[in-house]
Amino acid sequence: MTHDPVLRPVSHPTFAVGVIGAGRVGAVLAAALRATGHDIVAAAGESDASRGRIDDLLPGVLVAKPTDVARASDLLLLTVPDDMLSNVVTMLSASGAIREGQVVVHTSGRHGLAVLEPAREVGARTVALHPAMTFTGTEVDLPRLAGCVFGVTADDADRELTESLVADLGGRAMWVPEGRRTLYHAGLAHGANHLVTLVAEAMEILSAAGAEDPAATLRPLLTAALDNALEDGDAALTGPIVRGDVETVRAHVADLEATAPQTLPSYLAMARATLSRAVTDGRLLPIRATKMLGVLDAATAPTSLDRHAR
Repeated sequence: MTHDPVLRPVSHPTFAVGVIGAGRVGAVLAAALRATGHDIVAAAGESDASRGRIDDLLPGVLVAKPTDVARASDLLLLTVPDDMLSNVVTMLSASGAIREGQVVVHTSGRHGLAVLEPAREVGARTVALHPAMTFTGTEVDLPRLAGCVFGVTADDADRELTESLVADLGGRAMWVPEGRRTLYHAGLAHGANHLVTLVAEAMEILSAAGAEDPAATLRPLLTAALDNALEDGDAALTGPIVRGDVETVRAHVADLEATAPQTLPSYLAMARATLSRAVTDGRLLPIRATKMLGVLDAATAPTSLDRHAR
């Protein structure tokens, strides 16, 4: 099923946009720009999944090789994986596909403007524009862009252009200094990617305990915990670590080791981190924390990599 968003008027000139890397992010952002009147002239995507996203989200858009996409566009959107970005920019710039006055935008969280230096050297305007959002690569992502924060880095001369692009995408700009892009991205990855791992492991533990629908069991608890944490930070912490319930944690460790050992390494790591924060903010006395730490240190939990290596 294709998405047919309502066009939103824009108060600045529109671009002929090309997208290289029609993955989960690229196809969605291109569709959002199309909804505001920008012309998506071409897209590059090699995999069947990428071609499917182009068909679903960008019907009628020409599928072409990267150099042709770059040559056809006034605004080039690079949504390739982080480790590929430097090579793609270098190749396109050396081949003449990127030109003076063209706007080249990448969506990497880690990278800033330095990775786009080959494009800048041939006269292109460069922008780093990263959506702080997780994507499915389907039409359900489009309304999620409303209010999404974009971590952006650009020259002062391109500030207005950058903010207008973010506005077209329905988002809000967070300006990130060039030297802090990796730190910015680490914060997002630690919060979102590791949350997925944490929740998946919690569902495994509940399944082992007999829950028929572990997601339904967790949803109201996690929703409340997330809202409280975002509002109150460490003050939102509850549970046996903060209460100093040493024997409860000891029982957790024993049961996890026996029933769900694959989850024990992360349980121990998060318990130690939680313990440290509870002591720092004064909610747990050091003498109680020492006993708790002894329980955690006594647990021997091989990581999944250790198990695979045996």
